[in-house]
Amino acid sequence: MISELEELYQEVILDHSRRPRNFGDLADAAVRVHGDNPACGDEIHLGVKFGTDGGLQDIKFTGHGCAISQASASLMTAKLKGKSRAEATEMLRAFHDLVTDETAEAPKMLGDLRLLQGVRKFPQRVKCAMLAWRAVEQALQQSAGESTISTETEFVTP
Repeated sequence: MISELEELYQEVILDHSRRPRNFGDLADAAVRVHGDNPACGDEIHLGVKFGTDGGLQDIKFTGHGCAISQASASLMTAKLKGKSRAEATEMLRAFHDLVTDETAEAPKMLGDLRLLQGVRKFPQRVKCAMLAWRAVEQALQQSAGESTISTETEFVTP
């Protein structure tokens, strides 16, 4: 029997993978990051526009992949839009801990992203959930230009 939480998890993942938020090209992006997960073929192209205060004024993605990678990107962009770099970095760390650390609590600031904590039971799925976050991690380290990341490289934000 599926618990209510598992059912909600499935509904949210399916909704965001079928109708992703912030999906599309960001024409005036200052930073573009291409990310790939060679283990399963997920790809993401993330565009970020920074405001005069350095915060994430706008963020969009395109790409293809499994429901988890697409839903994670959709949920992430919805949560990070308008956030400062510090807030985005804090959420990045919290999400990474949520999907990798069995003892991690699900902080309220993550909202619906907390539903993805179940992927930590499946190490290959963690890479799917982290792909968009790895791309935003890279975007936060630069203020302009293009770059590429892979789930096969080390996660650097402590």
